Amino acid sequence: MGKKRKRRRSSRGSSWLHWRKDDRVIKIAGLVAILLAIYLSIAFISYLYTWRIDQDKVLRFSWGILLESDLSVANWLGRLGAVVSNLFFYWGFGLPSLFIIAILFRLGFNWIRRRPLSEFYQWAQNIALITLFCSIFLEFVFASSAFPWGGAFGESSCTWLTNFIGTIGLGILLTFSVISFVVWTFNPDFEKFEYALAGIKPDIQFPNNPFEKINISLPFISSKTASASDETDPKKESPEDDEWQDDLSIYDKPEKSTDTSRSAGSEASEHPPVEPQIPPSESSDTELEINVQSESKESEQSDGSVSMDPVLHIKEENRNHTEPYDPKADLRNYKMPDLELLRDYETKLQIDREELESNKDQIINTLKHYNIEITKIRATVGPTVTLYEIVPAPGIRISKIKNLEDDIALSLAALGIRIIAPIPGKGTIGIEVPNKKRQVVALKDIIRSEKFQNAKMDLPIALGKTISNEPFVADLAKMPHLLVAGATGQGKSVGINAILMSILYKKHPSQVKFVLVDPKKVELPIYNEISQHYLASLPDQEEPIITDTQQVVHTLNSLCIEMDERYDLLKMARARNIKEYNEKFTKRKLNPNKGHRFLPFIVLVIDEFADLIMTAGKEIELPIGRLAQLARAVGIHLIIATQRPSVKIITGLIKANFPARIAFRVTSNVDSRTILDTKGADQLIGKGDMLLASGSDIVRLQCAFVDTPEVEEVIDHIGDQQGYPEPYQLPEYKGEEDLSDGQNITASDLDDNFEEAARLVVQSQHGSTSMLQRRLQLGYNRAGRIMDQLEALHIVGESQGSKARDVLVMNEMELDHILERINK
Repeated sequence: MGKKRKRRRSSRGSSWLHWRKDDRVIKIAGLVAILLAIYLSIAFISYLYTWRIDQDKVLRFSWGILLESDLSVANWLGRLGAVVSNLFFYWGFGLPSLFIIAILFRLGFNWIRRRPLSEFYQWAQNIALITLFCSIFLEFVFASSAFPWGGAFGESSCTWLTNFIGTIGLGILLTFSVISFVVWTFNPDFEKFEYALAGIKPDIQFPNNPFEKINISLPFISSKTASASDETDPKKESPEDDEWQDDLSIYDKPEKSTDTSRSAGSEASEHPPVEPQIPPSESSDTELEINVQSESKESEQSDGSVSMDPVLHIKEENRNHTEPYDPKADLRNYKMPDLELLRDYETKLQIDREELESNKDQIINTLKHYNIEITKIRATVGPTVTLYEIVPAPGIRISKIKNLEDDIALSLAALGIRIIAPIPGKGTIGIEVPNKKRQVVALKDIIRSEKFQNAKMDLPIALGKTISNEPFVADLAKMPHLLVAGATGQGKSVGINAILMSILYKKHPSQVKFVLVDPKKVELPIYNEISQHYLASLPDQEEPIITDTQQVVHTLNSLCIEMDERYDLLKMARARNIKEYNEKFTKRKLNPNKGHRFLPFIVLVIDEFADLIMTAGKEIELPIGRLAQLARAVGIHLIIATQRPSVKIITGLIKANFPARIAFRVTSNVDSRTILDTKGADQLIGKGDMLLASGSDIVRLQCAFVDTPEVEEVIDHIGDQQGYPEPYQLPEYKGEEDLSDGQNITASDLDDNFEEAARLVVQSQHGSTSMLQRRLQLGYNRAGRIMDQLEALHIVGESQGSKARDVLVMNEMELDHILERINK
């Protein structure tokens, strides 16, 4: 029954999601909201003029007035308009009910224009609070009026508050509320208000010493001349720190006095200060600072006066350039997904004491049969397996216990017994025994755990729970790449979804971008909805999720170009990694005019790597190898999943650069050694049971479970919010040039194997891509490009589907002429 109920709920949920995604439904709902707002507007305005005439009739008949066909009312919208207006004004909130019309209008326009509702919710909450307050306030002020200014809500609230704090207390409370609202909304500067009342201008402060620094707000002065203060300012920043601050100077400067015997007063009279000439075309949004400093030391005169030669210095204080750069500013109103979008599962750990005691006795008895004594045994219960730690008696060899793995499994009648001898960091031997009743590890539990919420990681991923039932959170940026392998149906796709969802719950769209590759075309297209938030793609890419093999090759090479460009930026910024670079950029120490930009993390996810290697071979392996070796420092990280962890798929180059590997259950011991360099993955029990190898440590985990409807809910939540105008653009990768015009082809445009392939085609008079693959041992894509080059040079004809192409060059002499023309 439980499963059937879940299926019905799932079908209802998927049906609701289907209607929710349909733009037509949302737009019709918006039109209905606007129509309802117009209807209420007419009814409410009519009520203001006709309430005295209709009120007695409506109160006497209530909703029954709708059935009185002979009864006439004065409301412009008839009996229904009179009833609805009376409901809102008399029984509701009175005159503030007009705010409800504004809410409906804005809701309708938001739906029609497909705007995110996050801003509307906050605005509607504020309007609702204003409606409630105005209802109470109007009823308090116009309590003696017959018109329902505050409605039933205002009247009942005023009556209760009056009895509670008295009439004077209610007046004070309402006055305080109005003042608080004004302060909260407008945040007035009471100090300036006080100065205004006293007739003081606070913009200019006159110190006692006329040569102290004076702060004056001035319009922007053109930056075409050099700053006079830069040479004397001891706190001047380095060129790198001040790259994008404009140099400023005074347009007119007072001449220096040569007569040092003159007093300051006489000097000021003969050389009046010259005000800066401000070009009328410049903007005035920059605050400048004028420093009046003494160029020469003070010299005492006989009359006690002090002589100084003041020099004016102007320094820019551009607030827009001194505030730290905020990468989240473009999507400032973006809201992270709520935990309520994920489902709760029965995750409470149930300990079966009888099972523990039975397994304990079986382990002890089996070891006794082989004359192995143990001094201590303890059990740690996890969601999937229980770890029994034993301490053997002195003199017992560990290898003797390790060889009894099959015997212990036979005595316990259990599948997936795994012996860890010894446990790293402990003086014990571990025996992992699967539980008869497994517990589901929900992703929701891991995400809301303190370990994940408080994680100070660049890319935290919630992988699951350990044998000790503790949440396990890792940092993808420290791994720095992840290799995932496992047989079909053992949890790879769920694991990838859990990793992606973890990052979506922790990182803003400005901080991370995904490049998703799915040759199977069914696992990752669900993430299409967030293409303008979290996905990266090539400029000419039609679909955000990459499924075509040729497009994968272009994308991987584009990521290599992106990696090289990022290293150039790090070199110019003198930063060692992306974290240091972004810190400098946010502190505005790097000039965007020189190409610097905020660098988000890029996570490349390939769901079925084996299929790509089979179809493209070296064209896939080479850029993957480059990215795996170099991309860590610039924030590009790889997650590669495959069903076949064979040495042909996971080569030595790939394994060397993927120190972090996840192994779900595999079919053989050989596959386990290929992915983990040790056995154990073939002894897992499936359904998310996995081993995580990070360096020399291997940890057994139960993968966090997240179902497809949960992923859809989260993706819809993100997709409904405002995103960037387009996905994050990767550098353009041209690959092979367009060779449609054979006259413009040069030798550098051709493949290295072109001449050999051309002679092979002419000699055999058979134009087939499969023949080139077989005879020259090339990948399909490379052989196809060579065939396109042969067609462009009119050596072979156009493609004829599954048939071989016609060979247009009949002998090698004619081919030599073509090759000579190209090599000139």
